[in-house]
Amino acid sequence: MLRRFYRALLPMIVRSQLIPPRAVTFDVFAYSSEEMVPEQIASIRSFLRYVGRPKNFTILSDGSHSARSVRLLEQVDPSVSVTKVSQLPPGLPPKLQHYLQHHPTGKQLALIISLPRDGAALYVDSDVRFFPAAAGLSEYQVKDVPAYYLADCQFAGDQRLLRNSTEQKEPVNTGVLFLFKKLDWSLSIDRFLEIEGEPSFFTNQTMAHLTMHANGAQPFDPAKYVLQLDDQFVFADRYADPGLALRHYVNPVRHKFWTSLKH
Repeated sequence: MLRRFYRALLPMIVRSQLIPPRAVTFDVFAYSSEEMVPEQIASIRSFLRYVGRPKNFTILSDGSHSARSVRLLEQVDPSVSVTKVSQLPPGLPPKLQHYLQHHPTGKQLALIISLPRDGAALYVDSDVRFFPAAAGLSEYQVKDVPAYYLADCQFAGDQRLLRNSTEQKEPVNTGVLFLFKKLDWSLSIDRFLEIEGEPSFFTNQTMAHLTMHANGAQPFDPAKYVLQLDDQFVFADRYADPGLALRHYVNPVRHKFWTSLKH
């Protein structure tokens, strides 16, 4: 109900421009679809409200966005733009190039691999909402770490890419990644080229998981940067309060994305 109401009001909502509390010195990127336009707009507005205005907020479309939806997204803030082209490095193996260009989650991975481009880059899924404690996100830039990732509450990945069960430890979720330098993706690419059969929905996340750990990336504070399913079957959002920085509302708890609108 709340989502339908929000979608119907989108033309009015995007005309009500927010005044961000500050400018931040990094770029933001998202991978999104026509179906997720309401969540994407709410996510951007929550970022502007609590984090600030980025240098650029670039949305990579999966190709499904209508012209109307592109206009709505770009009206949210002058920093927002929508593109359908992701930058792929030259000389990729044909199998990997096909995956990155044609598979739905492969396209997302192509965007992530291309980051950062010009200074620090935050990648964020469209079903992530920001909260008051996200004002401290910029503090992660001053630490000597190549990247930060959102810790998952359980391993969700493509087992074919793993050598043993210990590689499942400290699971990475690709919903939020903060990258400060180009990462070495060779380990995960080698594993990808070895697998038989078609990539799965979680192949990209497993490749990111392997790469983050191989490069010494660290998790965000899991008390403030949340991916949890333990309140899936209760109405209230157990984590939405001023002490929260963000929550990734993955499919099992997607309905809570909208119950948190008042925060």
